Amino acid sequence: MKHNKTNFAGYSFIMPAMVSIFIFTLLPIVYTVYISFTNYNMYHLDDFEIIGFKNYLSVINGSISSVFFPVLGWTAAFATISTAGSYIVGMSLAVLLNNPFMTESKVYRSVLIVPWALPATIAILAWQGLLNEQYGGINNILRALHITDGIPWMTDVFWARTGIILVNIWLGFPYMLNVCLGGLQAISPTYYEAAKIDGASKWYAFKVITFPFVTRLSAPLIISSFASNFNNFGNIYMIMQGGPAREGSQFAGSTDILASTIYKMTTWSNRYELSATLSVFVFTIVGTLTLINMNMSGAFKEAD
Repeated sequence: MKHNKTNFAGYSFIMPAMVSIFIFTLLPIVYTVYISFTNYNMYHLDDFEIIGFKNYLSVINGSISSVFFPVLGWTAAFATISTAGSYIVGMSLAVLLNNPFMTESKVYRSVLIVPWALPATIAILAWQGLLNEQYGGINNILRALHITDGIPWMTDVFWARTGIILVNIWLGFPYMLNVCLGGLQAISPTYYEAAKIDGASKWYAFKVITFPFVTRLSAPLIISSFASNFNNFGNIYMIMQGGPAREGSQFAGSTDILASTIYKMTTWSNRYELSATLSVFVFTIVGTLTLINMNMSGAFKEAD
């Protein structure tokens, strides 16, 4: 009897969390999947019906495939380059700041963490002004130094994507910097002492000791950062609004990723069935990649 009372008390404590998860997480997922099998859009708001896998076929090899696959490729490239770039910059700075003879390292850490400390919306809007082609700060500096008449950040596809990636790396490297600093603190100095005795160079010690050790410790956070960048709607939409325009596509611009494409399909074109279908694809892709990367890294395997 006492055991049953204990179980009841435990269930009563977790019930609010379970109800919240059911209402705000599971129900929206189930409803999105349901909508993806219907023709629910601005033409069928009251008389929509189940149409099976037609939406999925349209995305894979139908009229929407010309939008889906290019956007998917850019989304994967954007997430990969942003994550890798943030990690490389963060680790490089972490190695420099981890030098015990650098007495002012705390000052540098405080300065370098500013992009992470700033509210994301304010930082993104600031970059929107900096990348402006006519009066933006970056182009004004380039003109003052007589380097170029200005870079077409908003109108050229290459430079628009380059600008988006640079902004995302700038916003993401402080997080990776702190992750790598934590990993460096966990490395025993005896490893470096042994490498020094064996005559190993600093680069060799970094390649054999520092990089593998820190990467293994930070693998779960790198994976989560990749998943976050894969759905990084805010940076894409607030800076470029997905522009410049993509030829032959009303749903996605040249810098739109899947998340912003889904937003435009929903709010601009009222194609709820297609946006729900793309949401299911995004959920499947991100979930699959995350599981594969976790298994390959062995980040969450239990130690004996």
